[in-house]
Amino acid sequence: MPYGLSENILRQLTAVFDKYIQINEVILYGSRAKGNYNEGSDIDLTIVGDQLDFSILQQVNTDIDQLNLPWLFDISDYKTINNKKLIDHINRVGITIYKEEQ
Repeated sequence: MPYGLSENILRQLTAVFDKYIQINEVILYGSRAKGNYNEGSDIDLTIVGDQLDFSILQQVNTDIDQLNLPWLFDISDYKTINNKKLIDHINRVGITIYKEEQ
């Protein structure tokens, strides 16, 4: 179970991301990407996509909530992150868990 997420969970998340043509890539970061997470750690995801907007992020968040998974998901739009340290962290330790098929 990479990052503490089973293949089944990753498939469920992929099915959510596949619904949105605005999503090009989803990157896992934080403790789960670094490998120092615990069972209750949240799941930090940033979404990359040129046509992404707040309403799409809300819809993705709602879809993930409806999966009834036992973790808190923190979802962000990569292009709107203003914190340089966070961008550096994502670029350094981030792991792509979804990439749009070309």
